[in-house]
Amino acid sequence: MKHVKKTSRTRLVTGGAVVAALALGGFGAYSASATGEDTAAAPAAAVSAADAKNKNTTRSTHLTIDAATKAAQATLDAAEKENQRVSVAVVDRNGNTLVTLRGDGAGPQSYESAEKKAFTAVSWNAPTSVLSGRLAQAPHLKDIPGTLFLAGGAPVTAKGAPIAGIGVAGAPSGDLDEKFAQAGVAALGK
Repeated sequence: MKHVKKTSRTRLVTGGAVVAALALGGFGAYSASATGEDTAAAPAAAVSAADAKNKNTTRSTHLTIDAATKAAQATLDAAEKENQRVSVAVVDRNGNTLVTLRGDGAGPQSYESAEKKAFTAVSWNAPTSVLSGRLAQAPHLKDIPGTLFLAGGAPVTAKGAPIAGIGVAGAPSGDLDEKFAQAGVAALGK
């Protein structure tokens, strides 16, 4: 093994790097606690009270993935009991897809249609069969991206506010699609 002699220049550079690292580490620790608050140790009640006083924020309720899956499966089961081949979509309050199920033999168009019906139902907090009737007075509603004003979408609500939408597509009529979507909504109440 070859021995390397350290010069004073090597020691100076190495020592300078160590001092800089320690200084930056100390600065980072100071910066992290500069607010004077220890949020990790703050009791949940205090955080809740502070949130309640903040007029710039709001809280919302969201459907869990387990609940969305339960609703989608109940919807698909209801359709299968009547020998209907459908696709089911469950979207959250913001219209993001949480769960989709495509039943055996469901048509290729049904997948996207189910998502759009779910999005439409949660966006207006109304069944899409009701919304499709509004097109006579406001025909431009159908031009809103991501929507589909055909029966088969049902909103899911909590305390009167929409938290999700269930969309079904593929049955021979929108009335059947919506009946199955309502079965998914009903499953959440059990």
